[in-house]
Amino acid sequence: MKLQFVEAGEIVTTHGVRGEVKVLPWLDCPEMLCEFERCRLDGCEYTVEACRVQKNCNLLKLQGVDTMEDAQKLRGKTVELYREDIDDEVIFAAELVGVEVYTDGQQIGKITEVLDYPGNSVYVIDEGKYMIPAVKEFILSTDLEKNEMQVKLIEGMRSDEN
Repeated sequence: MKLQFVEAGEIVTTHGVRGEVKVLPWLDCPEMLCEFERCRLDGCEYTVEACRVQKNCNLLKLQGVDTMEDAQKLRGKTVELYREDIDDEVIFAAELVGVEVYTDGQQIGKITEVLDYPGNSVYVIDEGKYMIPAVKEFILSTDLEKNEMQVKLIEGMRSDEN
């Protein structure tokens, strides 16, 4: 199911005296956060004046946040992006939870969890009934509008198989 907003990271501290905040991004890479002109914090929209990468974090300057004191009030807040600002081909793990999974036209369950491993993610179907690696060989199609995913199963993906 497509979300209206996507959680993109957490404000962990301030940076400098002009209102910048340091964001620990939850995206694939910190550079991705620099592509957006707006974000949300606690339901309020902010215009992004500047964003740059510092090591594995982002330094973010938001319009209206001009002092260290203003920035300090934002510590611990979650940065959300508007889904409509993100390319439709990008799919987030949070959007996959609850998606119905089909193989050969037959439903095998719903995604209950997405495990993130260094090589690739793994989709957990019905609390472990199936474990499907998120690679092109097994994920044939994903349609968030229909809330469906088509997969190819091989021996060993079903957890109760020997």
